Amino acid sequence: MSVLKHLTKRLKVSVGVLAVSSTLVSSAFAKNDINIDYEKFTTDNGLTVIVHEDRKAPVVAVAVWYKVGSKDEPEGKSGFAHLFEHLMFNGTENYDDEWFGPLQEAGATGLNGTTNFDRTNYFQTVPTPALDRILWMESDRMGHLLGAVTQEKLDEQRGVVQNEKRQGEDQPYGSVFTHIFEGLFPVGHPYHHTVIGSMEDLNSASLDDVKGWFNKYYGPNNAILVLSGDINAKEAKPLVNKYFGDIEPGPALSKWQAWVPKRSVNTREIIQDKVPQSRIYRLWVSPENTSSTATDLFIAASALGDGKNSRLYKELVYDQQIATNASVFNYELQMASIFGVAVDVKDGVDVAKVEKEIDKVISEFLRKGPSKDEVKLVSTKRRASIIRGLEEVGGFGGKADTLATGEFIAGDPNYFKTELDELGQATPKGVKAAANKWLKEGWHQITVVPFIEHAALAEGVDRSSGLPSIDTETQLSFPDVTETTLSNGVNVVFAKRSTVPLVNVAVQFDAGYAADAGGKLGLASFTTQMLDEGAGKYDALELAAELEQLGTNLNAGSNLDTTTVSMSMLTENMELSLELLGDILKSPTFKEEEIERQRALILSNIAQQKTRPVSIALTLLPPLIYGDDHAYGIPFTGTGTEQDVKAITRSDLVNFKNTWLRPDNATIFVVGDTTLDAIKPMLEKEFGKWKVAGDKGTKQIAQASMPDQGQAIIIDRPGAQQSLILAAHLAPPTGAENNIAIKAMNLTLGGAFTARINMNLREDKSWSYGAYTFLQDARGQRPFMVYAPVQTDKTGPSLLELKKELNAYIGDKPPMAQELERARLDEVRSLPGQFETANAVLYSLLSSERFNRQYNYPESLVEKYNSLSLGDLSKAAEEVLHPDKLTWIIIGDAEKIKAEVEAAELGPVSVQSMNSL
Repeated sequence: MSVLKHLTKRLKVSVGVLAVSSTLVSSAFAKNDINIDYEKFTTDNGLTVIVHEDRKAPVVAVAVWYKVGSKDEPEGKSGFAHLFEHLMFNGTENYDDEWFGPLQEAGATGLNGTTNFDRTNYFQTVPTPALDRILWMESDRMGHLLGAVTQEKLDEQRGVVQNEKRQGEDQPYGSVFTHIFEGLFPVGHPYHHTVIGSMEDLNSASLDDVKGWFNKYYGPNNAILVLSGDINAKEAKPLVNKYFGDIEPGPALSKWQAWVPKRSVNTREIIQDKVPQSRIYRLWVSPENTSSTATDLFIAASALGDGKNSRLYKELVYDQQIATNASVFNYELQMASIFGVAVDVKDGVDVAKVEKEIDKVISEFLRKGPSKDEVKLVSTKRRASIIRGLEEVGGFGGKADTLATGEFIAGDPNYFKTELDELGQATPKGVKAAANKWLKEGWHQITVVPFIEHAALAEGVDRSSGLPSIDTETQLSFPDVTETTLSNGVNVVFAKRSTVPLVNVAVQFDAGYAADAGGKLGLASFTTQMLDEGAGKYDALELAAELEQLGTNLNAGSNLDTTTVSMSMLTENMELSLELLGDILKSPTFKEEEIERQRALILSNIAQQKTRPVSIALTLLPPLIYGDDHAYGIPFTGTGTEQDVKAITRSDLVNFKNTWLRPDNATIFVVGDTTLDAIKPMLEKEFGKWKVAGDKGTKQIAQASMPDQGQAIIIDRPGAQQSLILAAHLAPPTGAENNIAIKAMNLTLGGAFTARINMNLREDKSWSYGAYTFLQDARGQRPFMVYAPVQTDKTGPSLLELKKELNAYIGDKPPMAQELERARLDEVRSLPGQFETANAVLYSLLSSERFNRQYNYPESLVEKYNSLSLGDLSKAAEEVLHPDKLTWIIIGDAEKIKAEVEAAELGPVSVQSMNSL
């Protein structure tokens, strides 16, 4: 890759009484590289502002990054940075209510906040007319928070965070992270504790801590604001001045920069936990994220453990079959990074043997280093990954996130170009040297800067009038959809999206998990997993290598009704990628040795599912609500049963492929940076002559009946910190004529953060990290589900609250006008953001095909939502909700919860052991 050149033009701008220093940056890339133009300026009170213009959709991504994370927590206050992030969503002095309500009304998408060791960020993407509202809200919590923080709110969010901690640590391998950081970083190092902290420290957090933290770290001079999308700097400057200019700056700060501990002694630790198989982690401390060595170590990690052709995966999983997964990473942070190897030991294999083989692979890599092809492959894969992320203006990996990251870690919003440059100049010799320096013994495994004086404006925006109104509505821009037919009758559906040089192609078959009914469960999933394990002239590793070299992503999978094989490809590599897709669909080899490798991985996955509460419930519920003989009465995980997977033969796989994955059962969808005239000849070449013999498969989706009464099944999980509650009964199909009313009804009951159930169990009572209701899509009757992971001692009370909410909705507390309006505005105003990316458009087309809708179905949604009435929601609720007929699966400590479950009067109660699953 050529050395990147930066064209810098300095401007001096005066906006009202706010003087700013501005830098306009435009970067020249080599051919086909991505360029992010931006303007950067600093306000008088120290706020760093970055503006990027992208007019493809009428939305603006707004990201606020605070330069404070868990590393800044004093001793005895671990977890406070993350707890404070939660408090930032609970209202301000001028809007003392939940953060999510006004944004749901505005149609915001990609709304979230995250905390890591180094920084805390908040972000969302809003329709352009809602920009004033979100700037008002972000500036209000930056400058006007403390008066709204009460002891009640602190206690509530403390409970929510502690439930989040329980939920994370209650998962298999969930407790390992505390041991990683305590093992690698010495006492006193800011990375010695996890971001979420300890229960004891969370319990000690006080209102004085909140005030001190806010005043010290949440000033504008310690923050970065990024605006990306339907806006430019000329439009942004007066808005930033208006909303943020009067906020007082914070004090001068002393901050950690880098501290890479020197370790020379290997350390070991054994943890006993409830896991399905042994897992080996080996970890080293490595240099901070801005070190050029970090890129060399990224390449080393990718060569060792990223993909089927990586060294550890190939040796341990593919060749020797002594492990079921092997991965390597370099987790980059501001002070120091972590280079880690993670290997899942195959059941029955000696852990010591796997460890010995890990040593051999790493030693060989340190002796010879990577090949030129390996270094080149990493560069191609990383470039393709960056391109995909930059299609969105917001969200994780989008342009706002990328600009903020670069500014935060290096003072350069386009720092990702430095990474590309380092990748392009990397050599096997350099990677080998970096690996030998850092991957040696020792596994387990100050800078003062001037403080610039800032001052706030004497006056700011008048906040007494409350939230800015949203006076105009945006319109959904859904692309035109064209259809054509190949010479063998296969229908092709095309939509053009040229935001980035990518083309998405999906072939959808009328198959899915329901095609397994009456046969061997898991066959659909097994067959799709085998498609890229050798096809045409390529064996499994050769096919993986071809895809990686082209920067092409392949995905194959099923839902209840359909099976889809899709590719995301660079436009420049479209023809070659489609040739591979042709091989994969028409000529998969189904080699016996590959079948056995995949069988072992699937069985390992099934074993893991038996330790995951949600997977357990999704396996047990379908037969209970549909019946054993129904096409949907199968595990919704799709992996099938251990018995059936063991019995699947090569003949079964070939027969499933020939019966279901065939041209007369397929539709091809294309969305991306091409034209129909350009891609149709390529599709014709690969698929126009595709024919198969025999009859295609058919499915019978029968009408199932509701039970006379509900029931509760407790899956005993002794010692569990939480109880997983998942209940279900039958509901109308996704394609039902009143589906929009059903969806809106669910949004107000339990389908959104601000819905009744989550506000009750999470926000009001702090018993759960999140509780929801949802409907899983299906052509036939679909399941209505209630989901609530709750702390063990609140299992019974939570069940009573869930019953109360469901019965109230169809009883004495029907849907209210404000709930309908919030759901309507959220759905309508979020439409532009929902269909920003080509992949989102592709998913919509696949969904329309599945449910027999017009391909421009999204264009009808505004009218459908705007015409909804409270009567429509009440009628939908009456049709869908049957609380007394729910089948409840409750996974938790039976000894502690059984009496409470019985007292909840859900129906007959039975108990099963985890060992019986």
